[in-house]
Amino acid sequence: MKKKAKSARIRHVILWQLKDELSGVEEKEAKAAIKQGLEALVGVVPGLKEVHVYTDGLPTSNADIMLDSLCEDEAALKAYAEHPEHVKVKDMIIKPAVKSRVCMDFRCDSC
Repeated sequence: MKKKAKSARIRHVILWQLKDELSGVEEKEAKAAIKQGLEALVGVVPGLKEVHVYTDGLPTSNADIMLDSLCEDEAALKAYAEHPEHVKVKDMIIKPAVKSRVCMDFRCDSC
């Protein structure tokens, strides 16, 4: 009997630019709140294996914040997107501070 092949994990990467009108203090607070809110979801959202939020880009960067997360599979990514705790972070912390978002999701066989 053949074993079912394990599905590839999914890497979910987001780059955000913060709103121009944020003061330096507001930008620092927004970065910290986004980092704390998203990284706290590991262990809360089933299938969400890792979350790393980077907020200290080099001056050559044109994004302010990067999310690098790993989900068990595509179903876990979908569940993460819809999970009430993730939606709360997105709606209450991220959306008010962000002017643009770019996303790339991809299969990661080596993750």
